[in-house]
Amino acid sequence: MTPELPSDVADALGLLLGTGDATHQALRRQVPHLRISARCTCGCGTTYFDLDADSVPAAPSPAGTVVVAQAQLFDAEEDWIGEVLAFARNGYLTWLEVCSITDSPLTLTEALRMLRSSGVSGTSGDHG
Repeated sequence: MTPELPSDVADALGLLLGTGDATHQALRRQVPHLRISARCTCGCGTTYFDLDADSVPAAPSPAGTVVVAQAQLFDAEEDWIGEVLAFARNGYLTWLEVCSITDSPLTLTEALRMLRSSGVSGTSGDHG
């Protein structure tokens, strides 16, 4: 585990959890406490987290694993090419997933560029 999240991961979570939604606010308070447990080896940018649940309260969220935020990704021609999703289990952030429908995986750097250019500010997932 690293002592601090890399800026690309922290930035992606900041963009996805950028709404005033109470669940997103509670999840943003968890970000400083997250540590990386693993990253996908295919190059896509998917990142798995560890979190000391005693260090920060759970966000209001259904039991189990749910998508708490997501954003679709579009190329320059405005074709949908993937999405970025944040998952939580029992109210705690567990992983950030970068999905691609193309033959090559989208990197987190590419996904961040698309999120920033689209003005994404977090969309709610299936948290209630």
